[in-house]
Amino acid sequence: MAVKKRVNPKDVTVIVPAYNEEKTILQVLGELKKRGYTVVVVDDGSTDSTPHLLTRFKDDDRVHVYRHIINRGLGAALRTGIEAALFMGSSYIVTFDADGQHDPDDIERVCKPLIDNKADAVIGKRDFSKMPLSRNIGNFLMNIITLIFYGVWVSDSQSGLRAFTRKAASKIKTEDRGYGVSSEIISEIKKRGLRLKEAPIKTIYTPETISKGTNFSVGIKILIKLIINILKRL
Repeated sequence: MAVKKRVNPKDVTVIVPAYNEEKTILQVLGELKKRGYTVVVVDDGSTDSTPHLLTRFKDDDRVHVYRHIINRGLGAALRTGIEAALFMGSSYIVTFDADGQHDPDDIERVCKPLIDNKADAVIGKRDFSKMPLSRNIGNFLMNIITLIFYGVWVSDSQSGLRAFTRKAASKIKTEDRGYGVSSEIISEIKKRGLRLKEAPIKTIYTPETISKGTNFSVGIKILIKLIINILKRL
């Protein structure tokens, strides 16, 4: 009988990009710590009390805090976090939103295909039947944009819960500083010949989680930006 491999939290570094997350950041980091994960939190130039709250972890060897002096965008925060995790020698790297929308127990779910060597990268697939309509439309638009511009169809291109092997994370190179990075990551996965899987995850909807992320207007802005970038290269 084959022995089932379990995810060892010591092998996983969780990257938490944070921008003005004073209402949720302590709970999110506390839940990740409780499960034994090492955390890299990137404060992306927050102007609320997030930087002050993060000073609580200055002597914590399990929570590593990085700060952008100004708000540079989700893509830049993820790059900082991934570079830090690679420098730390992490075997598996997970991205995790700071707004409280993800269930920390799903980290094991997205890491399992990596542990079993069935994938190099895994994207968490949220339950769209429970997603607010504006977010649902925005995410579907971004799925279409990802397919048109990058030639890859995934069910939830904008999911913030992702997992990578160390080797895969080191190969992925992104340039987009904003929300467009989510689609760019998928493009890089295809370009680098990495194996991609999706895993069903839970999503917790609160006023904070609904107010952020990719809605229809954000999707349109990303589409316009992609078209401009293509025209510049012509």
